[in-house]
Amino acid sequence: MPCLNEERTLATCIRKAQQCFRDLGIEGEVVVADNGSTDGSVALAESLGARVVHQSVRGYGAALTKGIEEARGEIIVMADADDSYDWLAMRPFIERIREGYDLVMGNRFSGGIEPGAMPPLHRYLGNPVLSALARFTYRAPVGDFHCGMRAFTKAAFTRMKVRTTGMEFATEMVVNAVRSGLRITEVPTKLRPDGRNRPPHLRSFRDGWRHLRFIVTYAPNYLYLAPGILMALLGMVMVAALAGGPIKIGDWYFGIHFLALGCGLTLTGFNVVLLGVIAKLVAGAQIAQPHSRVIRFALNVFTLEGGLIAGGLLFLGGVGIDATILMKWLASHRGALDDTVHLVFVATLLIVLGLNIAFSSFLLAMMAADRRGGPVDENAPAATARNDEAHVSRIRPA
Repeated sequence: MPCLNEERTLATCIRKAQQCFRDLGIEGEVVVADNGSTDGSVALAESLGARVVHQSVRGYGAALTKGIEEARGEIIVMADADDSYDWLAMRPFIERIREGYDLVMGNRFSGGIEPGAMPPLHRYLGNPVLSALARFTYRAPVGDFHCGMRAFTKAAFTRMKVRTTGMEFATEMVVNAVRSGLRITEVPTKLRPDGRNRPPHLRSFRDGWRHLRFIVTYAPNYLYLAPGILMALLGMVMVAALAGGPIKIGDWYFGIHFLALGCGLTLTGFNVVLLGVIAKLVAGAQIAQPHSRVIRFALNVFTLEGGLIAGGLLFLGGVGIDATILMKWLASHRGALDDTVHLVFVATLLIVLGLNIAFSSFLLAMMAADRRGGPVDENAPAATARNDEAHVSRIRPA
């Protein structure tokens, strides 16, 4: 239970959790992760037999991480200490874990949201939109990304490698579980109005932005690769069409201005794709991603020598075009060469692109070498069958 001044409802939550342990006939402990409470929460929790751990770093994620790390049990159930989630309802979460799932999410939209339990902005816009975006981006079998009640094994949490300290912790946990190939399912969960007599710690727009920022930042395929490839392809088509001079299609005239745009799109697209490859390598170093074709290419196909050859050929092609134009200019007694302007743009593009590829190859080679020395060998067949099964896992009815 993450706790920051929850004196009003904490006792109810602790007693419910302890009662659920007795009802299920299991041995369990209540861990209260205190995040700097100034009321009587700590003393109250200890008086009821809960174990209190202290986290000086402020934030929902920081408190939960501390509590989970300090927990002694193999199965972890987390939920808020404001009595909005029913701690008596842990049975389906624990049962799904015992069935072999690594992460069991609550789903408030299927379990029921009582009047006043969730602001309309969150219920009809924020949560559905962010959950849909994350579900599409990461292929996550989760309908309610931000449900605060969930269960997982301690071993699974170690594999998730959650790093964020704020409210986006909830999103990162699911995303990293998917990326790690963990088995995920959901159970209907009821949400009730909390018992606080103060405003909630959640800030709609600030925390909503933090969730959105995390979803986008850790999705290189959509943030970098897709738009970068699109820009580069469009730019190359424009350059190829206009390299020999202006063209006219019907009443539409396409000249040097469109060639300049094509060159800009090509260069921008290449650099955005490069950033995407780097982002994939960085993400792969944090969480193993055996299904990433980009990471496999960077580790197993790409070589520094190949990058230098490709960059060198483009550079020499551009220099060759410029040299030809120079010879023509000298032969014309240094007169005007307006008919070569388009070729000059193409030559400049090839030179800059070639240099970009050559120099970036050193960076990619360095990162790939570091990645190969990381915790996961992309060629190793470890847990292939389990990962393949988990990668295509779907929500199963509770």
